[in-house]
Amino acid sequence: MMEAKHKAYLEELAAKVDAKLLEYVQVTPETRWQAQVVEAMRYSLEAGGKRIRPVLVLEFCRIFGGSEEQAIAAACAIEMVHTFSLIHDDLPEMDNDDYRRGKPSCHKAFGHAVALQAGDALLTEAFAVILRDPILEPEMKVELLQILTSATGAAGMVGGQIMDMANEKRSDVTLEEQEAMCAAKTGALIRGACRLGCTAGFAPKEQVALADQYGAKLGLAFQIVDDILDVTSTSEVLGKPVGSDAAEGKTTFVTLLGLEAAKTRAAALTAEAEQILSQFPQHEFLLDLTRELLCREK
Repeated sequence: MMEAKHKAYLEELAAKVDAKLLEYVQVTPETRWQAQVVEAMRYSLEAGGKRIRPVLVLEFCRIFGGSEEQAIAAACAIEMVHTFSLIHDDLPEMDNDDYRRGKPSCHKAFGHAVALQAGDALLTEAFAVILRDPILEPEMKVELLQILTSATGAAGMVGGQIMDMANEKRSDVTLEEQEAMCAAKTGALIRGACRLGCTAGFAPKEQVALADQYGAKLGLAFQIVDDILDVTSTSEVLGKPVGSDAAEGKTTFVTLLGLEAAKTRAAALTAEAEQILSQFPQHEFLLDLTRELLCREK
């Protein structure tokens, strides 16, 4: 369990991100005729979640002496990208999930066409909030956008989703292939969040690379814990159906390693992530957060 002061700090950061996201995404005179898609965007953003990616952006920026103002646009941008991916993942053509975080999925609330467009709009808005930010220098905007596009595209999250869909049709997926898929689908945005924060805080390149290594370890551990929770948790706790992976015959770290070995692997990756974190200044909050993600219930 997180220390009380760290839990309060996490909630404070998440609340700031929540408020800024809704400030960025609202019906304006320019979008009054498209209010439905804006409502769908806000609905998905307001579904909650851990806000881990934007918190990583804000915290790595702080560690290197940067301000919240330097990082908030990038923090919100990566959460918009993450939310776009969840909207599309829930569609019948992808994971076919009717619920997300205890609420009807976007396509169940607004219809498939609106959900598809809401996801697309969040993706483009993610880039726009960085471009429109009033305090970032043009050179910094380019750097941040390069990181975000790399984490999102065919070599990142989107490519990982394609790998995941391809693997669903196979019964011979290896551990190496599963790790490669998760490194792209889950890990790319987490690594991207770490890099965005470091870059916004003007961290030295070797420190950015070190944060990237941390993000890779954290991302893989995060996905393994997700696979474990799909077996051990309940729909009431997770806010979405459990056991769907097993019902569909999907390969997971639990099916490849077994439940206990999967837990051991997640713990080992978390320990490696902690060791990397120890090389950063003022790392106590992130260390506590990393441990909390290993032990989380949802």
